[in-house]
Amino acid sequence: MTSQEKSEGSQQPAATDKQLESYSYTNWADKIQQQYQKIKENAETYPYVWGSYIVVYGGFGLWFAYRWRKLRKTENRVRVLQDRLRKLVDAEASTSSSSAATSKAPPSSDISTK
Repeated sequence: MTSQEKSEGSQQPAATDKQLESYSYTNWADKIQQQYQKIKENAETYPYVWGSYIVVYGGFGLWFAYRWRKLRKTENRVRVLQDRLRKLVDAEASTSSSSAATSKAPPSSDISTK
């Protein structure tokens, strides 16, 4: 009896390996096809429920797309303004440094004599 149990126990993993090997792409395709048929039948049975899902989630999708696009436009405007400000500050810094270098007076002229 124990030898038969051992032989059955050793045959069982081999059988499961064969089942795993036979579990192929066609089984996945069949499951997807079955799930599609269930959804299709449900949609034909309850069209108003599915219509409301489309309206609600479609509305959320449209709102999300609108807000996303508005955010991107705002970010682009901010980048342009930051670039303009950076250029303006650089131009002001270069003009102030060059004007400060030319208008420097000798320190002796600032001292008044008594």
